[in-house]
Amino acid sequence: MKLQLTETKSWKALEAQHNAEKQTTIKDFFAQNTDRATELSINNLGIYFDFSKQRVSNQTVALLLELANECGLREKIDAMFRGDKINITENRSVLHTALRKPKNATLLIDGVDVVKQVHEVLEKMSGFANEIRSGAWKGFTGKPIKNIVNIGIGGSDLGPVMAYEALKFYAKHDLTFRYVSNVDGNDFAEAVRGMAPDETLFVVSSKTFTTLETMTNARTARTWLLQSLSDEKAVARHFVAVSTNEKEVAKFGIDTANMFGFWDWVGGRYSMDSAIGLSTMIAVGVANFYALLEGFNQMDEHFRTAPFNQNIPVIMGLLTVWNSNFVGAKTQAILPYENYLKRFPAYLQQLTMESNGKYVTLEGEKVTYSTSPIYWGEPGTNGQHSFYQLIHQGTDIIPCDFIGFKKPLNNLPPHQDYLIANMIAQGEALAFGKSAQAVAAEGVKAELIPHKVFEGNRPSSTFFLDTLTPQNLGKLIAMYEHSTYVQGVIWGINPFDQMGVELGKVLAQGIIAEMQTPNVQLQHDSSTNALIQFYQK
Repeated sequence: MKLQLTETKSWKALEAQHNAEKQTTIKDFFAQNTDRATELSINNLGIYFDFSKQRVSNQTVALLLELANECGLREKIDAMFRGDKINITENRSVLHTALRKPKNATLLIDGVDVVKQVHEVLEKMSGFANEIRSGAWKGFTGKPIKNIVNIGIGGSDLGPVMAYEALKFYAKHDLTFRYVSNVDGNDFAEAVRGMAPDETLFVVSSKTFTTLETMTNARTARTWLLQSLSDEKAVARHFVAVSTNEKEVAKFGIDTANMFGFWDWVGGRYSMDSAIGLSTMIAVGVANFYALLEGFNQMDEHFRTAPFNQNIPVIMGLLTVWNSNFVGAKTQAILPYENYLKRFPAYLQQLTMESNGKYVTLEGEKVTYSTSPIYWGEPGTNGQHSFYQLIHQGTDIIPCDFIGFKKPLNNLPPHQDYLIANMIAQGEALAFGKSAQAVAAEGVKAELIPHKVFEGNRPSSTFFLDTLTPQNLGKLIAMYEHSTYVQGVIWGINPFDQMGVELGKVLAQGIIAEMQTPNVQLQHDSSTNALIQFYQK
């Protein structure tokens, strides 16, 4: 019988370590070790990762690395890259890393070279993207496409919209890009407002081509188009599909020659660098999309080969385990000091919480410890005038990831200096705080002193890169992907299924049928029955 995580030697050692050091503050750690900032940082791949302001000693980090070894992290990493079917609940390989391998690489799964398949799709995407960007692709009336609307949900939306916003500086600015995901009709109505149907292309992203929200929006888009163009043949010039269901794509009216496929070993939240990224490639161009893939691949290779004590995603993941299971943190703030990354926290919400929001182990047993924290955040400096009050003086410990860049894409002095100074200052304030004595020395009235004290000892990590390029964006995304996997391995859960999203969808289908059936006899609980009846009235 497999040993429970909390009964392992390394876990018990970490419990003892936490008890021994829980009164030691971050300020104390710095006082005890003048080389701390150097020893608790990694500078690799153009990323400077400073985790010295976390509530850990060097000994704690060493014990966390022992935990990784005892949980078989090295073997689990190798199994993922090898293509073993580590998604055991769905009997699938987990090969999002194959999506960004170079063309000359080879990876055989069940006798098939999946890298060759990936690059065949990438070449098809490249040809199509170039046609749209050059104006060679014409709509039904002979006009070039000026508007691209991506229709998807979950990973088919969050990845493309995040990447578009992050790389907007590099986008082709005479094209308009919109993203529709919500089944709320307002989302679609606002997305197409002011657009000419004969200049608009819809990219419908749904692996099965049956997803309720996506296909409802796609059918509404089809109706919107045909109200103007009045010919079913127009659909083939204004719709393309990212899907694996050729029959449903053809039934919709899309030319299957304009269908871009992907594979069941690509999970939705890991799919933005597959054909799901078609709208991204159209926006930023083929060369920039390949640079994005190169950034992903560089971080993949770092994760696969770097020693754990110098491995950025490994250390990140272990720190999250420490903060969640020993420090008692329930949330994790993602705070990019780069406005182009404004959708990055939302993207990470799905990546992390859909992956590790589980209470059952791989063996089907209920866990006895916390798993995924709640991820959330906003760009700095906006958040400083919003929720930072709670981070600094609230009753919960909220570890923070600060993400900054040395060089701005739009150089408007002195903006970047002000931005980065604020980021660095926030980490310092969280770690070291401000004592009552320091407040009193400023002449503050006695009755106000408690309100102006900052306890400090609040953990954070800082990630510094040179500038926001497509390649660096790829590195950042892969960094969090692999950190998420590390957490899942330690907790003994499956980070690659998402069965928790199914029940609500199934129940919704039944309620839809009831709402559309007059005088139906409702069989739910009294609250659900009352809500349905209130809506119907």
